[in-house]
Amino acid sequence: MRAGSRAYVALREDILDWRLPPGTPLGEVEQAQRLGVSRTPVREALARLAADGLVRGAGARGAVVSDLAPADVSDLFDLRIAVETRLARLAAERRDPGPFRTLVTDLGAAVDLDLGGPEDRAAYYDLVQRLDDAIDAAAASRFLTQSLDGVRLHLRRLRRVARDHPARLLESVGEHRGVARAILDGDAELASSATLVHLRASLRHILHTYETAPPRAAPPAPAPTAPPAPSVDEPTA
Repeated sequence: MRAGSRAYVALREDILDWRLPPGTPLGEVEQAQRLGVSRTPVREALARLAADGLVRGAGARGAVVSDLAPADVSDLFDLRIAVETRLARLAAERRDPGPFRTLVTDLGAAVDLDLGGPEDRAAYYDLVQRLDDAIDAAAASRFLTQSLDGVRLHLRRLRRVARDHPARLLESVGEHRGVARAILDGDAELASSATLVHLRASLRHILHTYETAPPRAAPPAPAPTAPPAPSVDEPTA
C-alpha cells in the first residue's frame, strides 16, 4: 500500500472513531510526524478525506475535521430512510432464508450482551454489519447499495452518540431482529415498516442527544504511530 493510502486509512479511522473529533486541526507537518510519513502523502490523504466530507478547509488554519451538525444528521437519515426501506423490501422478496434465520437467532442472543462494554459493543456492531451485508446481498440492487456508501461512512461517526447510551443500543437489538425476522418470513411490507421504525427511532435519539449533550468533547490525542515500512513506489523523505 502506498504511503498516501496508508495515511488516508489511518486518518480516516481516527476520525470515524473520534480519536480526532470534529474541529480538530489537521496540520500537514504534525500529522506527517505522527504517522511517520512525509507531508506529500498526508496532503494526498487530506484531499481524499475532504472528498469524503470528513475534512474541510479552514482558511489560515488549514484542514480540520468536519462537523456533523443536526441538519447534516437529518439529511443523512432522509437518504438512509428512502434507500434502506426499499432495500429491506427487496431483500424480503428475493432472500435466501438461511442467512436471515441465523441472524434472527444471533440477534435474539444479543440481548444478553453488555452493550456498555467495548468488547460486547463491538460484537454487536459486527452483527449489525452482518445484517446490512445480508440485506444488500439479498436485495441485489447494486446502485441502491452504492448510494449508501457515503452515508454509512458518516454513520460510523455517529456511533459515539449511541456508545454512551447502552439502553438505546439494547432497544436497537430488538429493532434489528424485527427487520431480520420480517425478511426471513418474506414479508416485504413488514420488513420496510420495521426498517422505518428503527431508523426513525435512531434519528430521534441522535437529535435528542445533540440537543441535550452534543458529543463534542475531545478524547486524548492519538498516540504517535510506528513509522510504516518504506513504500516501494514512494520515497519516505
